[in-house]
Amino acid sequence: MNIPLSPLRFLYRAREQFGAKIGVVDGDTRWTYNEYSHRCHQLASLLLSWNLPLGSRIAILTYNQHPLLEAYYGVPLSGNILLPLNIRLKPTDFSHILNDSKARVLIFHPDFLPAIDVIYSELDSIEHFLMLEPGPFRDWVEPYSYEHSIEMMEPTTDIDICKIREDDVSELFYTSGTTGLPKGVMLTHRNLYLHALEVALALSICEDDVQLHSIPLFHVNGWGTPQFLTCLGGQHILMKRFHPGEALRLIQEHRVTFFFLVPTMAIALLNHPRRDEFDTTSVRLINLGGAACNVKLIKQLEESFGCQCIAGYGLTETSPVVTLSFPKSYLSQHKDQRLELQSMTGYPIPGSEVALLDEKGEKLHWNGNDIGELAIRGDTVMKGYWGDTNSKEISPHWFRTGDLATICADGYVQIVDRKKDVIISGGENISSLELERALNAHSEVLESAVIPVANQRWGEIPKAFVVPTSQGAVTKKELLSHCRNLLAPFKMPRIIEIVSDLPKSATGKVLKRKLRNQ
Repeated sequence: MNIPLSPLRFLYRAREQFGAKIGVVDGDTRWTYNEYSHRCHQLASLLLSWNLPLGSRIAILTYNQHPLLEAYYGVPLSGNILLPLNIRLKPTDFSHILNDSKARVLIFHPDFLPAIDVIYSELDSIEHFLMLEPGPFRDWVEPYSYEHSIEMMEPTTDIDICKIREDDVSELFYTSGTTGLPKGVMLTHRNLYLHALEVALALSICEDDVQLHSIPLFHVNGWGTPQFLTCLGGQHILMKRFHPGEALRLIQEHRVTFFFLVPTMAIALLNHPRRDEFDTTSVRLINLGGAACNVKLIKQLEESFGCQCIAGYGLTETSPVVTLSFPKSYLSQHKDQRLELQSMTGYPIPGSEVALLDEKGEKLHWNGNDIGELAIRGDTVMKGYWGDTNSKEISPHWFRTGDLATICADGYVQIVDRKKDVIISGGENISSLELERALNAHSEVLESAVIPVANQRWGEIPKAFVVPTSQGAVTKKELLSHCRNLLAPFKMPRIIEIVSDLPKSATGKVLKRKLRNQ
């Protein structure tokens, strides 16, 4: 028997096996999986009532709220493609994405109406503008809000799974565009189905898990949680936007068992002034991703929350999770060694394979020393970029990530740098991530970012931007002395600037391009 692989099967399973269980919590609102499924089917009915061509792109611009979680199933139920938009983008970015994808529908929170006003006349494909909540009048916006609109709909019937083509695109995510205009990443039903099973297996997800949605659902397939947590009947705890105090409150109130963080979020939680007032003993696992982490941060999180903390790695193009840094039992006999392993990029989850490639595409050795471009193949690699059938990143055998890495003999990957972030000083390659790890290891450093700056003698030299734990907590001289114990002389930062914060994306990634532009 060969049944097409589609994440829609997860919604049906949750309804059939956990229908009476509270599956979604959004503020004071609670929905069982029966009710959640009903709402997803009502959204599908609304979209079908507009007689859109099959495969239309349905864009949604909102916070971490239930309509976005519903869209993960309601949109593909209608035979269309979900296109979540990053709320931190500029109106010109929205215009590019909506026009490039030829989106037919835009569902949006009223907070973003001013941004849509700016670009409305430029949007040449949108047929329906639907506001999530009642807001200011516009004659081009649907007369009823999202809630009112779906309430008027009879839920559509289930799709015959056997009629789904698993290689059809289910979701479209635009990359951040750090190296040019954003590109649309096409994720298929098959990609999403297998990613969910593989991540659920790797993270040991089960029915009694409660996940706090600390990471934006509009980012990189929500890190897979809309699929794998629903499949296994876990509970979704939504948080409109990340705030450390609110996150701690929700963890305590709902007995959250695991959540994802980027390092900047982790730092905010650890340094919240009321951290010790909250009971977070329910947490079993914290997964750090989105940026390089270090042993100090892993250790602090484990001690603060009394749980296991691991790092991970993924990309929009891989649905996204590729590696997790669980310590292998035969390698982690001592605490220091275990923490070192857990701070690495990790080893591939089931279904993903990795390789190191040189400039000619030849494989390099797994010895912890050879540095090459990390390449990935597996079930979760995207179908391709929207409108680009000849992408140079995808060969018949590997997806080239643009990340430079090493792989040790035991299979652990360690990202060294992005190709574009390697600093070439006097002919020597210097990893900005290595410098950041060294700086972040200082007890009085919250976070740092290192970029290349032009230098007449050396071509370029490393400049470090450092955020201290408090004003005056550390001096440039102290940081240089600290780095001398950890770095070769040629790798030392030549310029250190102490700053109050770093520019970041919606998901907490440091925007080095903004630092470079300065």
